Amino acid sequence: MKFTLNGAATDVTSHPMTRLMDVLRVECGLTGTKEGCGEGECGACTVLVNGAPVCSCLVPLAQVEGSDVLTIEGLNGEHPLQQLFMNEVGAQCGICTPGMILTALSLGPAPTLDDIKTTLAGNLCRCTGYSAIYRAVCKWRGLEEPT
Repeated sequence: MKFTLNGAATDVTSHPMTRLMDVLRVECGLTGTKEGCGEGECGACTVLVNGAPVCSCLVPLAQVEGSDVLTIEGLNGEHPLQQLFMNEVGAQCGICTPGMILTALSLGPAPTLDDIKTTLAGNLCRCTGYSAIYRAVCKWRGLEEPT
């Protein structure tokens, strides 16, 4: 099965019905993608497929053949949103953080706070209470910080 992973051509040997999350974590060794619920309810395993956020625990490998897949490792710790999550204490235990960041990357060029909240609604955080996450995303997009 061939696809582009974090900008590099990738060919994996897993069964086509293997969950993308398992392929990324086990075969590709990219453990930044986290399993929270395994049912598509929490968003912890979110990656971008052709720029769209997907719960990789629900996506069979066959669905990404020929696609571009971006995981948190593909950002190399260099994306400004990653630093803002740390500066604003939007990352505590870290389980939700990769999925939150990748989901936020799918926002359009000029989101409102409501757009941010709606886009991130499928990503659950059990630690921060969301305000720090919203602050980080707002700062990244140059928006006024939420009160």
